[in-house]
Amino acid sequence: MTGLKLFATTAVLAAVTLATAPAAAASDVVTEHGALRDLAPAATGPFDGAHAVLVMVSDDGHTGVRLNLYGIDRSAADRTFGAHLHVGPCVAGNGAAAGPHYNTDVLAGRVPPRIDETTEVWLDFTATGGGTGHASARVPFVPAPGNRAIVIHQEPTDDHGAAGPRLACLPVSW
Repeated sequence: MTGLKLFATTAVLAAVTLATAPAAAASDVVTEHGALRDLAPAATGPFDGAHAVLVMVSDDGHTGVRLNLYGIDRSAADRTFGAHLHVGPCVAGNGAAAGPHYNTDVLAGRVPPRIDETTEVWLDFTATGGGTGHASARVPFVPAPGNRAIVIHQEPTDDHGAAGPRLACLPVSW
């Protein structure tokens, strides 16, 4: 996808997301787009050369998140991958740099923390035969600004939040 088409897709997604937000409250919008960074450069993976568009809209203490992926290797069709917001930055070749999942209970010091779709941003998606993937989530919190990462994992997210090795990431900063 060319940069112009990717920008247009991002703009349309942001406009649609804004149009569905309640009119009475102010919204904060974060958009990121670009090539995914490879976290396993020693091996060829389904996300080598793939791109993503992320739109997050925070409003009234809640956040809606939409992730669209393009250019996924077609051999991954019908496979489901886990994807999550992580606390650290997206650094090519260094999956550990992204740190753990962004979890509101952990950040608040709750012991033991809950690990579920109400305390973390889970964006699992299934790759299509056309090389795309799409996910959305709505969480009851607003992530704090910082240099963060959307990390794509090898497996779908299980009941404990685990999703296997880290394959690729999209940098997200606001």
